[in-house]
Amino acid sequence: MVEEERKFAVETGWLLPDLSPAVPASGSVRALAPATLVATYHDTVDLRLARAGVSLRYREGDEVPWTVKLPTGSPGLRHEISRPGAADAMPVELVELVTVYHRGAALTPAAVVRTVRHAQEIVDETGRVLVEVVDDQVTVLDAEGATTGAFREVEVERKAGDTALLDRLSELLRAAGAQGGDFTPKHVRALGRAATAEPDLVAPDKLPPDPSAAAVVTEAVRREVARLLAHDPLVRLRAPVGDDDTAVHQMRVACRRLRSDLKTFGPLVRPAWARPLRTELRWLADALGPARDAEVLRERLRRTAAADPVSPVDPAAVDRLDAVLAGWQEEALTGVDEALRSPRYLALVDALVLAARSPRLTPRSDAPARRVLPRIVARPWRRLAGTTKKPGGVAMLHPTGPDEQWHTVRKQGKQARSAVTAVAPVLGGDAAKLARALAKVQNLLGEHQDAAVAAETWRAVAEARPADHQLAVAAGRLLERERAAVRRARADFPYAWRRASRRRRTRWLA
Repeated sequence: MVEEERKFAVETGWLLPDLSPAVPASGSVRALAPATLVATYHDTVDLRLARAGVSLRYREGDEVPWTVKLPTGSPGLRHEISRPGAADAMPVELVELVTVYHRGAALTPAAVVRTVRHAQEIVDETGRVLVEVVDDQVTVLDAEGATTGAFREVEVERKAGDTALLDRLSELLRAAGAQGGDFTPKHVRALGRAATAEPDLVAPDKLPPDPSAAAVVTEAVRREVARLLAHDPLVRLRAPVGDDDTAVHQMRVACRRLRSDLKTFGPLVRPAWARPLRTELRWLADALGPARDAEVLRERLRRTAAADPVSPVDPAAVDRLDAVLAGWQEEALTGVDEALRSPRYLALVDALVLAARSPRLTPRSDAPARRVLPRIVARPWRRLAGTTKKPGGVAMLHPTGPDEQWHTVRKQGKQARSAVTAVAPVLGGDAAKLARALAKVQNLLGEHQDAAVAAETWRAVAEARPADHQLAVAAGRLLERERAAVRRARADFPYAWRRASRRRRTRWLA
């Protein structure tokens, strides 16, 4: 569940205005009985959760009292996950959910917040709650129950309504004297300055106009570490991150790109630091791999089966194929869960946080990026183009060559694309154009590989069930469609490659 809310600071004698001017024509305002809420927030001794914008609380009287709130990257938007449990027994699932934030450190009570709440709901004609507006008198308590602080705030939370209604209510509150409209959680205000210190994970930032090579490498590391750790809780929740994307995919991409960047920037990073990090990232990518492969196959199965509406593939047989894939996916996700619960993963998370804070670089990285990076990026490009002394790359591809050869070039293409993409923001111009052209090349190679793997999968599933004749027929038809996709990708590849390898796009690598 994603929570969207805004908070406003108000004075003690402030009066909540009439909300009806902001209410939709068929809606109304419904006042609720006052309520007293007592919440205990848990954190590490050094407030790792609060500093990262995360909370883990137990609130007395709630039907589901334990709640974790996670940042989404957008102010005022948070993932909210609640679970039942006794006050003295934190749910293991929620503790695991915030692993990348506490990193194994003990979680203990850090703040107790008592809130006297006066709430009003904006409802439509059916009684459905669109927005909730709450006026909170907040008291901060110590371990003995003594008051250590107090403040008042108004909170506007979107329920079934739209953001426009949230905006109208916010304007109404500001006109009445409410201050802010930004987002600072109650427990952060209760914990004070220590809770607003920098988080342990250093976030990526904009590069300066003429950066050093060190700055570019550091930014690349921070970007992928942030991506990896941000998707850890969503992988555990098995939550989607968009209509056509998944957390497993994003986490695996982060592993691969970070490994690729550490390899590309090899002359700029200390080998004794980068080598073990790449090894552990490969272990994690391998753990995520089967789950991602199952995702891709399930999505591809439905798309391929529906590719020709005039000649549909037997839906019942497709459902049986999908059931097999679903079983593989569930088994793979169980393996992912085991990996994320392991001490090995916890050690990797610690290493990634340290890597983002201070990558171990060589003196050569102090040189200007524009002088150092083109030559470094040229190496994976030459391997892809097949212009090195060792034969390989695109130069060795043949329209009737084995799938494995095309897959090898695909992996080389990923390395080259990742390298060019990492430096394009600095080098701009031709580098940015090459990055876009390589993306199209990589899309074709990715389609080729996905189709080839899918074709073999449909064959294998059918062969394992020789008594299911309808499934065998469906698998055969699907296989032919996948092999047709392979042929199309091979036919389209030369044009995409010519565009990517034009001299005007690659001359900066010389």
